[in-house]
Amino acid sequence: MNNQKTAKQFLIDNRLTFKQDELINMALTHPSYAQEHSVTNNNQRLEFLGDAVLNFVVAEYLYNNYCQKAEGELTKIRARVVCEKALVNVARRINMGDYLLLGKGEEMSGGRKRKSILADTVEAVIGAIYLDQGYDSAKHFILEHLEEFIKETASGDYYDYKSKLQEIVQAKSKENVTYTIVNESGPAHSKTFIAGVFYRERLLATGKGKSKKEAEQNAAEEVIKNSLLSDKDDF
Repeated sequence: MNNQKTAKQFLIDNRLTFKQDELINMALTHPSYAQEHSVTNNNQRLEFLGDAVLNFVVAEYLYNNYCQKAEGELTKIRARVVCEKALVNVARRINMGDYLLLGKGEEMSGGRKRKSILADTVEAVIGAIYLDQGYDSAKHFILEHLEEFIKETASGDYYDYKSKLQEIVQAKSKENVTYTIVNESGPAHSKTFIAGVFYRERLLATGKGKSKKEAEQNAAEEVIKNSLLSDKDDF
């Protein structure tokens, strides 16, 4: 299947119309494919733009619809909404992996299901829509797929797991957990971080995110939700 057909099928399946076909082609082209086929453009620059558009649309929506919430709360909600986990859910709902152009190595290693690739491609598509059709169309796409999740998150699912874990530990010990970035990968503008949460030098869990803070929050969430630090620990 060639690139044009793949992009056209994506547009049909998602009820989208593009004026500049090269933009949606680019959005679905992973760097590994571009490198193997000597293609000039891949989706990294569009991903960078799409991330900025996504953050602005969500911030604007929260500002306009949740006047009673303070800046700190809005920041936590936005972080929860634009995280890798949320974008992967969007990608899976629209079967994003089916349309990707991947290099042979990425294809064979399961790149179509890799979370970081799926999340990055959603952002690239947002960037492509923005360039091709403008802000309103990009906003429509984002809210079509994320508005319900924004509402759910704003209703209370923006838990600060790091603070909660700190409360649990310090209620029984003068010591606290610590966080360390144990790995990072990806291009400079779109890194993926893996954070480890430690208690007394023991690794309790790891978490992945597109920022260090998100990775740390996900690591703390893993500890709390899976009871990895229990009353049996030596406080």
